[in-house]
Amino acid sequence: MNIIIGVRDTVRELALDVDMDEAALTRLVGEAVATGSVLELTDVKGQRTLVPSRAIGFVQIVGSAERRVGFAID
Repeated sequence: MNIIIGVRDTVRELALDVDMDEAALTRLVGEAVATGSVLELTDVKGQRTLVPSRAIGFVQIVGSAERRVGFAID
């Protein structure tokens, strides 16, 4: 599952590929924002990212798409 986090007062976005389902990810983000705590995510490479909830501008959750390989003629 891919997640894009927009950080307030900055142009850059954080893009992570996490090994979680959408419901768990939504719950985790919601809890962090509701309590004012830190959102902690670990990507598929094992890198940990910490984002203070007050710095979160938006969160976009993108489902993983199957990659197409090869050439097709229709």
